[in-house]
Amino acid sequence: MVEYTTIHKKVHDLKHLFPSSFTLFTFLWIAVFASVFLWQRNAIGGYFVVMDGNPIRTLPLLRPVDFNLIDFGGVGDGVTINTMAFEKAVFEISKLREKGGGQLNVPSGFWLTAPFNLTSHMTLFLAQDAVILGIQDEKYWPLMPPLPSYGYGREHLGPRYSSLIHGQNLRDVVITGHNGSINGQGQMWWTKYLHKVLNHTRGPLVQLMWSSNIIISNITLLDSPFWTLHPYDCKNVTIKNVTILAPIYKAPNTDGIDPDSCEDMLIEDCYISVGDDAIAIKSGWDQYGIAYGKPSRNIVIRNLVVRSNVSAGISIGSEMSGGVSNITIENILVWNSRRAIRIKTAPGRGGYVSQITYKNLTFNNVRVGIVIKTDYNQHPDTKYDSNALPILKDISFTNIRGKGVKVAVRIQGSKEIPIRNVTFNDMLVGITKKKKHIFQCAFVEGRVIGTIFPAPCGNFDQYNEQGKLIKHSSFYNVTDIDYEI
Repeated sequence: MVEYTTIHKKVHDLKHLFPSSFTLFTFLWIAVFASVFLWQRNAIGGYFVVMDGNPIRTLPLLRPVDFNLIDFGGVGDGVTINTMAFEKAVFEISKLREKGGGQLNVPSGFWLTAPFNLTSHMTLFLAQDAVILGIQDEKYWPLMPPLPSYGYGREHLGPRYSSLIHGQNLRDVVITGHNGSINGQGQMWWTKYLHKVLNHTRGPLVQLMWSSNIIISNITLLDSPFWTLHPYDCKNVTIKNVTILAPIYKAPNTDGIDPDSCEDMLIEDCYISVGDDAIAIKSGWDQYGIAYGKPSRNIVIRNLVVRSNVSAGISIGSEMSGGVSNITIENILVWNSRRAIRIKTAPGRGGYVSQITYKNLTFNNVRVGIVIKTDYNQHPDTKYDSNALPILKDISFTNIRGKGVKVAVRIQGSKEIPIRNVTFNDMLVGITKKKKHIFQCAFVEGRVIGTIFPAPCGNFDQYNEQGKLIKHSSFYNVTDIDYEI
């Protein structure tokens, strides 16, 4: 299993990935990257905590009443099962809804537990060096129905395992701390999945469903059995200063954050290095997602450093049947990844992807920079409607930089699913080798503005920096996709 390097080594490695010509933009990104973790270690709620050789962390009181897990019989020895202690604490907090709720403090230690539920008006606060550990025996993980917009457990028919930390129909929930950790101990799950001995779909690490007014900040999420952080049909969600880690190989489907049929959401100042997509915006799968009909919309993702050696840094789809719109993705560094930015869909999905804005992206040592793919043919069953064709339009890329990229752009529309109104404005991406087909297109139309390197395919109208048309596109339907590079 791949071991995690320290934050300082990651920063050191990143410095050597950039050439000297990448001066200002690179150093700004390194500063952002380092500050995220310094902030996580030294600040909570906007107030710095003075640290010395023997730091003393006074836990802030974020609710009218607070509790300590130890008071409910919790034992942080990494062996004792603390599920009952968590459940008792949550039950006491549930009685305080009319008084502003309560805060559960998890002190330093290793707190082994089976899955447990949160309640409304609750703050779960993890002290420095507090680690909530998921128990490594699936008999302790309860089963629950498949997601209604998926109609399927995602990996198996029928029910799915619960998440380690779960909540449904909640209001006003905070998960935060002094960079304490929630560790799913996913190795057991990954091994069993790869050996095909699981009968049900693995559960996420943290999943909140049909909930609103959620804040998740200043924590580390580790080794999820499946998707790491999964807000499902939630509103008004903030995810800030969160570190998410899983091995970059042989940790299947360990996505970092999967906003799913969510709206009014902010994800910022995070570091994510996982075994699948760092972020994947979703909204349901084929006919089930179409029937559920809840889009992901009004989402801002900014100031992130992400890595995915298996999949992509930031994805939309492929389960996007409820629609995805009004998404802003900006100030993102993707490094040592298979793909940087990807939109993926297929016939049968239905739905739409529109009004997607990418700004200030940096790619460092990625195989393909930008991918839009319309033949990602994974389906829950054979009952999907192949005539349910997704709509892809109004997608813009501004200020794109990179080094060590094999293919800068691969936009693969089709006759059935053409991609409309794609804009590139100011792109300079260094290619590993000077080859043809490093800006690949099929069934896409749009425009490029200003300096674009590598040179775009002929599908785009070309404008100068002043917005004057220089050259009309010569075609939009010629296939120029080469998966060999």
